[in-house]
Amino acid sequence: MSSRTTAAPAAAAAVRVTTTETTVRTDDGAELAVTVLGPLTAPSGVTVVLSHGWAARRRVWGTVADRLIRVGHRVVLYDQRGHGASGLGREPISIGRLGADFAAVLNEADVGKVGSTLAVGHSGGGFAVLAYAAADPRDAAVRLRGLVLLGTAAHDQDTPDSEVRMMGSTLFSRALSQPALGRRLLRRTMGKRPDPASMEVNRQMFAATSPRVRADCFLSSRGMDLRAELAMVEVPAVVLTGDRDRVILPDLGGTVAEALPNARFERLPGTGHMLPLEAPDAVVLAVAELAERPHR
Repeated sequence: MSSRTTAAPAAAAAVRVTTTETTVRTDDGAELAVTVLGPLTAPSGVTVVLSHGWAARRRVWGTVADRLIRVGHRVVLYDQRGHGASGLGREPISIGRLGADFAAVLNEADVGKVGSTLAVGHSGGGFAVLAYAAADPRDAAVRLRGLVLLGTAAHDQDTPDSEVRMMGSTLFSRALSQPALGRRLLRRTMGKRPDPASMEVNRQMFAATSPRVRADCFLSSRGMDLRAELAMVEVPAVVLTGDRDRVILPDLGGTVAEALPNARFERLPGTGHMLPLEAPDAVVLAVAELAERPHR
């Protein structure tokens, strides 16, 4: 693991932030790009590890991370393998592999003392968090104070061949590279009244992800079913879904909450799939709810 630390003022200048850029090397040789952010003074809250969805990157958490830091939390962001500044390893992309990557970030990024960490996962990043917790419920119970799961599922993610081919298509990539057309193609990922700036951020991230990685990610969830294993995960959880999510249907989020022994489920009116961009305040409130609970 290598790292570089700097200190810079936050956007509104009321909070000064430390920034550490770190590379975490996984056991199959992938190098994951990690950023650790925190108040310049000693953090008063928990450490929050943010796991983004497929065809996104750390950038998707910008507003969420800023607001978490302002209330005293330390934030760890990482690019999933093959996304952003993270490379691919020897193993193919799979749900289990992404769960192991999440564990590697927990192991190597200095997340702090036992029970001081919250995990937040969106979409495929939620698959990664759930896969980690399902694979080692005891470790999750020791390390984590809570889970915040956004627009995600534990099963029924068998992407059709036609969609996988589209994700891997150079023609689709060229279309995404055109701002107006790309935003139109990704319109279904957002809710009722999407912010134009958020739509453009979403397009830029999607367009910047390689076709191979997009296709491999969507293939990786075929046959995924974590429901039985999640019955052993006792970490408190908040599961949020957009009531207009057309990517991962809202009822699948409800199933995640039913599978977990200690979870609360909430539908967010008017929002779609991209909750980190569409509903950052709801994410921060869910973190606050779990951060205030004592670690068992």
